[in-house]
Formats: sequence, C-alpha cells, structure tokens
Amino acid sequence: MNRFNLSITILSLSTLLFACGSQEEKKDSSAYEDAETFVPNPQELEEQEVPKLAIGDKAPYFRLPNVDGKFVSIDDFEDADVLVINFTCNHCPTAQAYEERFIDVVDDYKSKKVAFVAISPNSPIGLLPEELGYTDLSDDFEAMQIRYEDMNYNFPYLYDGDIHEYSLAYGPTATPHVFVFDKERKLSYSGRLDASEKPGTANAEDLRNAIDKTLAGEALAEDKAITPAFGCSTKWAWKNEYTKKTNEEWMKKPVELEKISPEGLAELLKNETDELLLINFWATWCGPCIVEYPEFIEIQRMYGDRDFQFVSLSMDNPNQEEKVLKFLKSKYSAVPNYLIDTEDKYAVIDVVGKDWDGSLPITLLIEPGGNIAHKVMGEIKALELKRAIVDHPMIGRYY
Repeated sequence: MNRFNLSITILSLSTLLFACGSQEEKKDSSAYEDAETFVPNPQELEEQEVPKLAIGDKAPYFRLPNVDGKFVSIDDFEDADVLVINFTCNHCPTAQAYEERFIDVVDDYKSKKVAFVAISPNSPIGLLPEELGYTDLSDDFEAMQIRYEDMNYNFPYLYDGDIHEYSLAYGPTATPHVFVFDKERKLSYSGRLDASEKPGTANAEDLRNAIDKTLAGEALAEDKAITPAFGCSTKWAWKNEYTKKTNEEWMKKPVELEKISPEGLAELLKNETDELLLINFWATWCGPCIVEYPEFIEIQRMYGDRDFQFVSLSMDNPNQEEKVLKFLKSKYSAVPNYLIDTEDKYAVIDVVGKDWDGSLPITLLIEPGGNIAHKVMGEIKALELKRAIVDHPMIGRYY
C-alpha cells in the first residue's frame, strides 16, 4: 500500500472512530500519534462528506502540530472549564479581520479557566494564488509560523492541512468558525465571533456570550447556540480540481513582448492609471533576475484582480528579442512584457532616476501619478514586497 492510500485508510478509520468510538479509541486513530517531530505533507484526497457537530456533541479528540513543531492534543486542556477552538487560517480576509478580536478575547479570559486553541484546516494544495489577493501569506505550515510571530498569537496555532484528520470531525464550514465546549467537552456554541466583520465595529459579542453562559453552566438560547460562520470556505484537499484547471488556463495564456523606447518608459513610469504598478527591470544574463522572476508572476496572480498590475521590462539588447521571449514563455509571463529599444543603458538610467546605479535587478512599486511607494535595488524579498502591496491603502487586507 502506498503512502497516499495508507493516508486515505487512516483518515477513513479516523472519521469512523470519531463518530462511533470512545475518546481513547480516537487517540489510537491518529496518524501523528507516534510522531515526535513534524514534517508537513499535504496530500490529495477523495471527496467525502463533512459532518456537522450538534449542540451537546462531544468534542472529537485531536493531536496536531503547533507552529513550533511540538504536538498539542485536546488532553492538554483538560483542566479548563471551557475550551474554545477557532478554525481559522492565514489568507482569508475575514479571518484576518477577526484575528485581533480573538487575541483580545484570549487576553480578557486569561484569569478564568478558559482555554483557547486555533486550528488551520486548509489544504495548501487546494489554494490558488488568485485566492491570496488580500494577504501576504498562504496557508502552508511555514506561513503559519510567520503569521504566529507577526501577530504575536497568545494561543496555540495548529496545522491540519495534510489530510484534515481532525478538522473533518468538527466540520468547520468557513474561516473563522469557533466551537465552544463545556467542562465535559460537550458543544455549547458553534459559529461566528460576532456579526460585524469590519475591525472596530464589534467585539466578539457572540463568542463572549457563549463563553460566559458556558462558564455559568447555562445553555444558550436555541437561536444563539448555532450561528452562521461567515468567511472563506474551508479548503478541503479534494477541492483542487479548480486549482488544477486555473493553473492550466494560466499556462495557456498568450505571452507577448513589445519594445519600448526610453521616452515610452518615461510615460510608463508616470503611471497615469488607477492601479498600483509594479515594474521589474531584469535581463536574461542576470542570474538573480532569472531566479526570482517566477515570484513576480505569482504576485500578479495574487493581486491582479485588484487595483494592481505587474509589468516586466527586459534590459537585454534589442536584438535579443527572441531569447527574451523564449524565457518569458517558459515562465508563463502573461503580463505586459517590454524590451528596451536601445543599447544606450544610461539613457534608461536617466529616465528611472540618478539613484539607480545601473545594476540589475531593480523593482519599483509606483502609485498612480508616478510616486514610488516601494523600491528594491537588487533581489527582492518576496514576503516584504507582498506586504508592501497588500498593506498599501489602495489594496488592503479586508473587504
């Protein structure tokens, strides 16, 4: 039996035991149970039914890797009178809109016997660059580590993106989706943090009410116990057919190359559009340029549906058109691609600006009207560049 089929078998057994077995039996079903260290391995899965927990249902067992690589299980919270599990992720704008509120709730209840944990259920293989237009990070394990540090999370952040071993038992419909369990680990609340996504307009009232009622041993009203969990749909691993199709469609897009004069470049740099313009100056003979170029195509796919456009500008000699186009096609560079139509590189430097020493690569993020919002002399740091884009007032992380 190969590893993929073994994983499917383990997952099927896990789901069955979650539904029928005791918590001790559930522990034995864990694919990670004997693991001391964790190496992520997201896998394709066959589509399956996702159950929904009902009020009063027992919390399914879990044992998952935290961002530090150490495993955390439901047993680690056995002393808590209330357990809050937040299924969330990095990329979703709704999840980002709520994450500071969740951090505040954790702080506000730290003196009470309430335990908090977040789980990312999303499969990285089910997520397209086009779905990352409101973020700088995907939902892979390494990105989760970055997010944890950046936001100074005050709770464990667990990864379940390989085969959704435990997330399937809880059935989160969207991110974020919170579940509140009482001392006996029976479900008392499932749904949203509150009814207003925009930061600053609410304070996790639904979640706070659920915690308070559960601490007091009181049941929530029927219409308050389960609420809709608005957000990005959970990225189950079998939802990757659309991912494959979209990637194939991108690779089939035409790649064209147009020559541009220094005067034409000067007009381009004015950016008389209503979009942020990212321009990368590169050449086929520039090693760092070649290595980093695919990052720009991913960035275009991430933010291209927003007020953003990436433009490629080759500094190869004009007679190298065929070579330049061949490279661009190999990288599926279906963006505006230009080749400077002069061998006088200093004329180009004069247009770009005297602070450019002429070395490649150079990357400019230009606002409408020509103001340079971000400049990188030399190789980019992809994460820093993505942050410069998504955190610009013209883009932003929320709807």
